[in-house]
Amino acid sequence: MPDAIAHHAALDARMVAAARGLRVLSLASWPAAVQRDFLAAHARGQARMPEVRYPRHDFGDARRELAAVADAADPDHPLGAYLVESCRHWDLAARLLEALGTAQAGALSVALYGHPDDPLPGGGTTSRDAARHFIGIADELDRELLAPQEQVGVSATALRLQLQNDLDAFFGERVIAVELDPDMIAKAAAGAYRIRLRDGAAFSDYDRQQLLHHEALVHSLTALNGRLQPVLPSLALSSPRVTATQEGLAVLAEQITGSIDIERMKRVSLRTEAIAMALGGADFLEVFAWFRHAGQSDAESFASAQRVFRGVPTAGGAAFAKDTVYLRGLVEVHTFFRHSLREGRLRQCRRLFAGKMTLDDVQRFEPLFEAGVLDAPRWLPDWVARANGLAGLLAFSLFANRIRLDRLSNGGEG
Repeated sequence: MPDAIAHHAALDARMVAAARGLRVLSLASWPAAVQRDFLAAHARGQARMPEVRYPRHDFGDARRELAAVADAADPDHPLGAYLVESCRHWDLAARLLEALGTAQAGALSVALYGHPDDPLPGGGTTSRDAARHFIGIADELDRELLAPQEQVGVSATALRLQLQNDLDAFFGERVIAVELDPDMIAKAAAGAYRIRLRDGAAFSDYDRQQLLHHEALVHSLTALNGRLQPVLPSLALSSPRVTATQEGLAVLAEQITGSIDIERMKRVSLRTEAIAMALGGADFLEVFAWFRHAGQSDAESFASAQRVFRGVPTAGGAAFAKDTVYLRGLVEVHTFFRHSLREGRLRQCRRLFAGKMTLDDVQRFEPLFEAGVLDAPRWLPDWVARANGLAGLLAFSLFANRIRLDRLSNGGEG
């Protein structure tokens, strides 16, 4: 192994060790008891602002080690540049966790994940503009068009069996286990070797496909492939730095496989709008009521509002900004795929599955993949593995984007 590679591989191992305790989502999330107490009081007409106390954290040692790793990395080397940027974002994550429960945590989450009013690629629109677009389309949908199977709920127990069979068939063996968890607020969560479903929750057929293609075959699969990287084990970590690309890739997977419905797009979009509302001063009760007015149940509205206020004060003026990444990430990844096709570089799209990385990383790492320093992904979703099908879809997308719908008259002539 060349000296520069060995040097940065050793630094990467140090970064992984330093970042081990920086679990932003789990440390910022609320206990399930907060939801039970709130919904019980709400049912009695006595809803009050949730009170969440966060333990105090001191990640000074981790932050000093991250700074030392960044100082020792060569910013002119692809691996060094990756380490410098990664350490900076892990430091932001550590500072956020040390500030849990304060407005500063919200400001740091915006630094990590972005703001609803940040521009999308091309600069013409923002994530909030996109959110309002999808909310408007969902609200105009004729509900009578829904097929019967789109309206039938599936129990968590049944979904666990169905999803486990899907995953065992994909991997050819038991690689990822699907489990039920009665203490979750979210309906589902994915790790490298385990997917948890909230026991007692009802799911749709779209939920099954979304969990398979979004959670398992993007989030879990990239973690599994990242753990196989001999030089850069940090590619298995869910760093806040890679969140936008990870979620964009996962939502794109839903779209390409036909696993996403307009209600899913509406849920993602409602969260983006709710973050903007909270940043503008709306408190938890106002955001909860807004989700209910948008058509969500009491339990769904609480879970959605909780995502907006986890880790920050519930009185308004601050928000946990992670959910702004979904729409921005989708546009960024879709644009990257289209550009890769146009430039004859679809291989880069496959390499995004070799671990958890950003779009800049996969381009920066190209010579390392070519030299065999980084390994190609062991597992790939079918829609990526089948290059002809992916190319056909993207080729049509490239052409269709030339058509200006605003120039078409009702008669179909421009």
